Amino acid sequence: MAVKLAVILISVVAIAAIAAGCTGGGIGDNTEAAGQANSPVNSNTNTLIRPTWIGADVIQIDGNTMSIPVSEVTGGKMLHFGITDGQGDSMNFMVYDLNGDTYARANLCPPCKSVGFSLEGDVLVCNSCGTRFEATTGEGISGACRDYPKAEVANAISDGRITLEYNDLVTAYANTGKPGWP
Repeated sequence: MAVKLAVILISVVAIAAIAAGCTGGGIGDNTEAAGQANSPVNSNTNTLIRPTWIGADVIQIDGNTMSIPVSEVTGGKMLHFGITDGQGDSMNFMVYDLNGDTYARANLCPPCKSVGFSLEGDVLVCNSCGTRFEATTGEGISGACRDYPKAEVANAISDGRITLEYNDLVTAYANTGKPGWP
């Protein structure tokens, strides 16, 4: 009986570990729940910056312009957020600060169907397949999905907010879905 219970307990622990990996997004996933703070890191290190998903409570929309407080990405933070297009389809994006510059990019990895990246130094890492991209250019470095560069979304900083235009978001999302773009 004790041996049977030990085998069942080991199986439950193994299943829980596998489930945590699957529901968490897979290889290298360090995505935090919305509202949890990221750990600030120096972009010159290889410490992973874990993304935080934000929602309507942080995003401000004015016509075709959306904005996010700059304070949400300063100090080594990375944000993920989603919007919908005119047909109700979801599009996901990431915003991060790297060496004092703010970047916004489409947040998708079409071949592995992942939505979620972490920032390791100056490299974006897909939380599902582990493919690596240059954080400053979006170009693929290594991995199965490297032929799908992460298109940048033009952004501006004004009055303490990062502003993004809807049309730029849609274009970047569409371009990231094309192999070899640009």
